[in-house]
Amino acid sequence: MEQTVAGGEFVAKTLSSILTSTDAASVVHSTDLVVEAIVEDLKVKNELFKRLDKFAAEHTIFASNTSSLQITSIANATTRQDRFAGLHFFNPVPMMKLVEVIKTPMTSQKTFESLMDFSKALGKHPISCKDTPGFVVNHLLLPFLMNAIQLYERGDASKEDIDIGLKLGAGHPMGPFELLDYVGLDTIKFIIEGWHEMDPQNPYFQPSESLNKLVAEKKFGKKTGEGFYKYK
Repeated sequence: MEQTVAGGEFVAKTLSSILTSTDAASVVHSTDLVVEAIVEDLKVKNELFKRLDKFAAEHTIFASNTSSLQITSIANATTRQDRFAGLHFFNPVPMMKLVEVIKTPMTSQKTFESLMDFSKALGKHPISCKDTPGFVVNHLLLPFLMNAIQLYERGDASKEDIDIGLKLGAGHPMGPFELLDYVGLDTIKFIIEGWHEMDPQNPYFQPSESLNKLVAEKKFGKKTGEGFYKYK
């Protein structure tokens, strides 16, 4: 009961500090930092930042929370490439301490240091990375997840045994198929398809029959009640 009350107070206090608006352009003129976290679509992100760039103050830093798109490609839609970087948080954000700060070749050192300081002020642990596909975590995680799918598709092991093996043998809190369902199979498919276009010869970026089938059937994982596993 006490935890419930404390949680409610935390939510109420947090919301009281937040102002909302459906007109992004009207609020960025007095903003020091803009962090974008919209759909993973380069065209949509570019359109948003191109519009915001017209209204934001000269000193305003732009950052994208993208987990898979190239930061440079997003920054190119603006006139402030030196004040543009990646700021990738991890879900669930209140619990996950890590933040990836992505520095493009055009990102100024001042911008980079400001985002590192901002992340620390939030109580996060920032790490830095160049503008490479998937940055640090997803660059390593996505091939791992796709390798698990390939192992399953070849019939080498069941998805249940693969998950148990990684949890009990490698100390992972979730098995790869549990994690795939948690992240969202539609999201995984979107990322892999984009990386496959950039590096079609990479064996870990190849299309997956089982993944494509589940996404086509709108079985995206936990958020839809079914993915590789079924959820009540």
